[in-house]
Amino acid sequence: MPELPEVEVTKQGVTPYLLGQKIIKVAVHNKNMRWPVPDEVHHSEGLEITSVSRRAKYLFLETSRGCIVFHLGMSGKMRVIDTTATKIKHDHIEVLLDSNKKLVLNDPRRFGACLWQDRNQEQAPLIIKLLGNLGPEPLTDDFDGHLLFELSRGRVSPVKNFIMDNAVVVGVGNIYANESLFLAGIDPRRAAGRISRKRYVRLANKIKFVLSKAIQQGGTTLRDFAQADGNPGYFSQHLHVYGRAGEQCDVCGTLIRAKTIGQRNTFYCISCQR
Repeated sequence: MPELPEVEVTKQGVTPYLLGQKIIKVAVHNKNMRWPVPDEVHHSEGLEITSVSRRAKYLFLETSRGCIVFHLGMSGKMRVIDTTATKIKHDHIEVLLDSNKKLVLNDPRRFGACLWQDRNQEQAPLIIKLLGNLGPEPLTDDFDGHLLFELSRGRVSPVKNFIMDNAVVVGVGNIYANESLFLAGIDPRRAAGRISRKRYVRLANKIKFVLSKAIQQGGTTLRDFAQADGNPGYFSQHLHVYGRAGEQCDVCGTLIRAKTIGQRNTFYCISCQR
């Protein structure tokens, strides 16, 4: 599933091809995405894309009339290719530009989304529902260990679930939660309310580090968003614990353990994380 770093790299990859371009047509080949694609997305046709931005894992293509809102879901990918390029299986949305390029959303599982927010109307109910309760962006000054400490008081759920809660902080997906907790030396099974302020400060810093490093690594793949076959691949990373059950810990040599927490695979080292 594309997580925040992958979505940020997607934004960085497509922006140079979209910014300042006029939308000639929005071709909807399959309206049956996570939510039905509204006819209002066609309101963007004939307008210039004035900005490309991200909030959590949502991408916004802004025009003078409103925004096309994309979400990649569980299997979605975006690519920028020539307008004349042949449509392939699972190409559900195409945004055709006056540069003779098109932005394509390909999504085999169709859990992604393409929505519309009109600038001249109150925010659509669905947009309010999706964005209204989101916590701060993890790579901003609005997020730090003091916030985590204050929000965690009285919570008995595992700390891993806590930092993956989008109402607490957005974009800390399963891989990055596992890796951040390892680097912070915190057992993912510990109750969120039983962790000290000092340890939360360290955890917040590690979350920022892990996400920033992932985005930096992904930067090497930006060219893939417009390569000849138009098939961008997400980037590989060195992972300390995620997916490494039964392998030796990089730090101490103890075998990495696995456990299901909150219906998610969780990986940790019992020696390094307490």
